[in-house]
Amino acid sequence: MTTSELRLSASDLACERGGRLVFDGLSFAIGSGEALVLTGPNGSGKSSLLRQIAGLLESADGALRVEGGDPELTLAEQTHYLGHLDAAKPAMTVAETLQFWAAWFGGASGAAPAVAAALDGMGLAALADLPVAYLSAGQKRRLALARLLAAPRPLWLLDEPTVGLDTASIARLGLAMQAHLTNGGLIIAATHLDLGLAGARTLRLGAERAA
Repeated sequence: MTTSELRLSASDLACERGGRLVFDGLSFAIGSGEALVLTGPNGSGKSSLLRQIAGLLESADGALRVEGGDPELTLAEQTHYLGHLDAAKPAMTVAETLQFWAAWFGGASGAAPAVAAALDGMGLAALADLPVAYLSAGQKRRLALARLLAAPRPLWLLDEPTVGLDTASIARLGLAMQAHLTNGGLIIAATHLDLGLAGARTLRLGAERAA
């Protein structure tokens, strides 16, 4: 996948949850080929920040600005948000699930090659005809991650993407993330673990911030 140059910047973002100020004065910028890793204790606002960027949570203050990318699309339409839930219908097969996502997020054009690449990239080819109901927790997580490959979008927002993955699957994810960056994509990931992203900057929430 190749993307046109895209830059996302945040200025003095603030988040309120349940009447409590989770964070404020948060600013950063990220451009094509770059990764930003969000760290900090539970409750510091890592997931909330990702949801703000994805357009799922309104910011209490501040602004998000997008430069470049596709001028016909909103930020949300250029974003893949991967949260804690591996949303998939139990009765659908692995392949059917990816075909649905490819059509929904990326359109029908090129869906079949993208689905095949996603199955291979996440080690799911042998499970293509298996209903989701029969997958283990780790396999469901790999299926959720495969959506990133089946319907390419420039900005990946990943919330604890390694949860439930074994060592081999974490390695597959690492290769997928590095390829995405090499092709001009952007990644913002919240994690408690080292994702092994060379050159990634770190933004710590809930404490003195450093990038």
